[in-house]
Amino acid sequence: MTDQRRGLLLGVAAYGLWGGFPLYWPHLEPAGAIEILAHRVLWSVLTMGLLLVVLRRTQQFRALWAQRRTLVLLTVAAFTITFNWATYIWGVNNDRVVETSLGYFINPLVTVLMGVFILGERLRPLQWVAMGAAATAVVVLTIDYGRLPWVALVLAFSFGTYGLAKKSANVGAVESLTLETTLIAPFAAAYVAWLVLHGSSNFASHGTGHALLLSSTGIVTAIPLICFGAAAIRVSMVTLGLLQYLAPILQFALGVLYFHEDMPAGRWAGFALVWVALVLFTYEANEHRRRQLRLAALASSA
Repeated sequence: MTDQRRGLLLGVAAYGLWGGFPLYWPHLEPAGAIEILAHRVLWSVLTMGLLLVVLRRTQQFRALWAQRRTLVLLTVAAFTITFNWATYIWGVNNDRVVETSLGYFINPLVTVLMGVFILGERLRPLQWVAMGAAATAVVVLTIDYGRLPWVALVLAFSFGTYGLAKKSANVGAVESLTLETTLIAPFAAAYVAWLVLHGSSNFASHGTGHALLLSSTGIVTAIPLICFGAAAIRVSMVTLGLLQYLAPILQFALGVLYFHEDMPAGRWAGFALVWVALVLFTYEANEHRRRQLRLAALASSA
């Protein structure tokens, strides 16, 4: 098997696992979204700490604490991903799987929009058309839902902020996630302790199987991240960019076909506009990359 093919399979595994998350979180009930989140953070700290030792990256992890700018960026990342995780778990466990998928469909567009307003980047003409289609989709879906699709918007903007902070920090995936969960862990531990003191903890209250499922949240968090990291160094950015749509596609399919969530005509129209926007966005990005490569080739041969 070639290295590129192995990378493709690892990428499919990563996004496939992320896409299948709606099948996992409901099994952790009757624990609420915040309790599940707290356990995810605590078990992730243990899992990522073990990975640090196994991968021999403890020195790189310790070095992060002395880099003030990096520490600030990863602190921002820690709190935004925590907010993202909480919203996603709540959405899945409250019959909004389709809406959570919308959040990750529009995330690439939100990331570009953040680049314009925060980094001062300029949109190219076809990107403006894609953004217009996405904005129209949000209006259509707002009318259909009778409210803003806030779960989707929170997921898209929080993950976009997370991605921006992580890109600016430019730190390895294992040590950065270890630091992020370490920063949040005291809050998670305090919440779990509060639940225990008030007799409201669901851990070990619903059998061994349920306790093991809660304990597995760290592994469930780590495995797709490892697969993604391994894929990112083996496949092109174009391939990785296309693979990212696999997760929301699977989430959407689960929401409609497995969880049987309502999809009236207005909702289909809104999602169709989002998909049109993504097709335009992906096509334009690939064409722009080809033009840049041609110009670079001409410049090097001149």
